[in-house]
Amino acid sequence: MTKSDTIKQNRKPNKLINEKSPYLLQHAYNPVNWNPWGDEAFAKAKAEDKPIFLSIGYSTCHWCHVMEKESFENEEVAAILNRYFVAIKVDREERPDVDSIYMTVCQALIGSGGWPLTIFMTPDKKPFYAGTYYPRESKYGMPGIMDILNSIAQQWKVERENIVDSSEKIIQHIKSIDAKVKQADVGEELGEDEIHNAYNSFMSAFDKNYGGFGRAPKFPAPHNLQFLLRYWKNYNEPKALKMVEKTLESMYEGGIFDHIGFGFSRYSTDQKWLVPHFEKMLYDNALLAQVYIEAFEATGKVFYKEVAEKIFTYILRDMTSKEGAFYSAEDADSEGVEGKYYLLTLSEVGLVLGEQYYKTYCEYYDITKEGNFEGKNIPNLIGKKSSSKLDEELGQKLDKMRQRLLEYRERRIHPYKDDKILTSWNGLMIATLAYGGRVFENKSYINQAEKAMNFILNNMINEKGRLMARYRDGDVAHLGYLEDYAYVVHALIELYEATFNVVYLSRAIELNQNMLNLFKDEEQGGLFLYGIDGEELIVRPKDIYDGAVPSGNSVATLNMLRLARLTTNGDLESEAYKQFEVFASKVKTIESAHAYFMTALLYSMVPGKDIIIAGDENESNTKVMIKELNSKYLPFSTVVLDIGDERLTSINSEIKAHKPIMGKTTAYICENFSCKEPITDLKKFIDIIKG
Repeated sequence: MTKSDTIKQNRKPNKLINEKSPYLLQHAYNPVNWNPWGDEAFAKAKAEDKPIFLSIGYSTCHWCHVMEKESFENEEVAAILNRYFVAIKVDREERPDVDSIYMTVCQALIGSGGWPLTIFMTPDKKPFYAGTYYPRESKYGMPGIMDILNSIAQQWKVERENIVDSSEKIIQHIKSIDAKVKQADVGEELGEDEIHNAYNSFMSAFDKNYGGFGRAPKFPAPHNLQFLLRYWKNYNEPKALKMVEKTLESMYEGGIFDHIGFGFSRYSTDQKWLVPHFEKMLYDNALLAQVYIEAFEATGKVFYKEVAEKIFTYILRDMTSKEGAFYSAEDADSEGVEGKYYLLTLSEVGLVLGEQYYKTYCEYYDITKEGNFEGKNIPNLIGKKSSSKLDEELGQKLDKMRQRLLEYRERRIHPYKDDKILTSWNGLMIATLAYGGRVFENKSYINQAEKAMNFILNNMINEKGRLMARYRDGDVAHLGYLEDYAYVVHALIELYEATFNVVYLSRAIELNQNMLNLFKDEEQGGLFLYGIDGEELIVRPKDIYDGAVPSGNSVATLNMLRLARLTTNGDLESEAYKQFEVFASKVKTIESAHAYFMTALLYSMVPGKDIIIAGDENESNTKVMIKELNSKYLPFSTVVLDIGDERLTSINSEIKAHKPIMGKTTAYICENFSCKEPITDLKKFIDIIKG
């Protein structure tokens, strides 16, 4: 136990002790009198006539830990905060609505943002000062939190009118930023020019040496690669595929991939992908696995399949709850040191593997006496062959060595695991497992996806039919946000295409309609981040930026396009096209920052195949046809299996006209508003799919 832990144990806890959020609980023994976000805290600020100090972060945030240790654990800082402010802590992963609004404030005021996010605001939630991490004391030209606190406390006392006036101006500015549809934008459209602009932006930012875009730090951003794969597929542009392959190979070779325990870290701090920021997030691994699977389908290269399966190994081993749902993240730090759990010395590897083997491992994975990171080693394959390019005997030896090193590493003190279950991120992982299961013909992946979806549908929908956002220790909290609905609908669509269980398609349609009812802006269009029944905040944002994860609006748009074709529902298609009009002006400012939205746009423009297989699901020809479809990269196509289920005909009325011919499994393929002759011949079917 550290000295800090002992001090915490001897302190009286603050109000965060009653919360379920792992992040809030990390601060429950700070000397700061933290309050959770809520009416009680705002009433307290008004009653005591104090400004609010709002701190937003998440449990695996390294700089959040640093600021806690430096400032929030410090008695002197706490004394100032407790005397002059009402302090509020928010977990950004549980309250993305609050985080989105005040991150926009921070970016507007200082030109950048990040976590921990630090906001000063009036008791009625109106911000007047913003920043991110601050050291305890001013240094290197950077203001310290103590000086800032004292200065703002004084200004609140003698310059209140100026502060209130400033906060009003900030609110008006934020509202103007968020007003997506202006009179001048009416009739503005998105089309092929914007698709090509996005591609050209990626081309100009591409790192030819190490893959990825830009220099350092480098983020995976899998949805950028998904867009490029679709661009390659539609326009037959080999450079787009080359960018994807170079990036996927380089990321895997670098230290951003955990070559001992598997799974990807959040991002790389250097250009080569060598030194990661060691935290592992569920959403990164879900999205990365998905794009590796797509690359396998597109190229047939087994390497991409192997990487996706390694990600699944990590998730199913370390990030899966006993109920079958998925945890949120693992910290970068252990024992107060970033990356300590993951780093190895040459002598450690020698002791674990023995004289006979360790030199082979060290040579292959860049383990040296000097080390490649602060005197220690991050195993990596930069400049080496991937495992799929090795001869079988060497590959097996290296994997046995890896397993022994994993067993050794498991005996260390583990990084903190954020074990809350987020509906949105679970949706991403469920979708990827379902997709991987059907492409790899791995029923266990599909079973796990179904188990997790059953958990969401049985535990995360309240008695009013409202999807909820977070589960932890039996506690369900927070009305679901747009991302929760969009990601779960996406997962249900993938589960339908993996199992052809009509229940999943039916639930997708139902949740999509609920989403429109709750989040749609009836006046200007687009979907709000939080629902009509949610807490009323200073603004009601509509996010479209595809950042670390695709925006709810982007995913919802593609969902509606897919559902429209699966169900022949023209109303859903119209809703999706309204999205393109609503966000056209904003997206045109920088198309590459909206890669998933561009993916949806491309889906709307490409005349993909709509395929109905009519026949017995257990019949050999039916299985062959479905296997053929799953083995091909068909990002613009939909597949429906008609086995005579009346539930399906109630969803898609056109199904009735598509029946097996003369008792044989029959494929109906429509494309670009015309349908081919029904196909019962397997060779002909395969030729058409290849074409």
